[in-house]
Amino acid sequence: MKVKVNVKANSIYKRLQVWNGIFDLTNKELEVLAVFIKVNSKNKRKNMCSKGNKDETAKILEFDDPNTLNNYIKRLKDKGAFIFNKGNYDVNKLLNPKITKIEINII
Repeated sequence: MKVKVNVKANSIYKRLQVWNGIFDLTNKELEVLAVFIKVNSKNKRKNMCSKGNKDETAKILEFDDPNTLNNYIKRLKDKGAFIFNKGNYDVNKLLNPKITKIEINII
């Protein structure tokens, strides 16, 4: 049997909440990740966690030191929300706001 479910996630944060059962992120990790995604969507840098993105994300989140984000970046990578490949960080495809249709098959 095939069932189709539409989920309205009209913000980056809400989209992250939909998938959080898989990633088990804290509220602060969700907030940090949402800001990183928003900043990188605007800047279109190859590395999601570039110095420029970290600086801007830290400013938005009102962190005094952008290096504070390194702890969050590591946790997000360890939980699978960030993927590290060839020296660059990217967001997991499930969390990418550019992907508008995801099909899940449970067998």
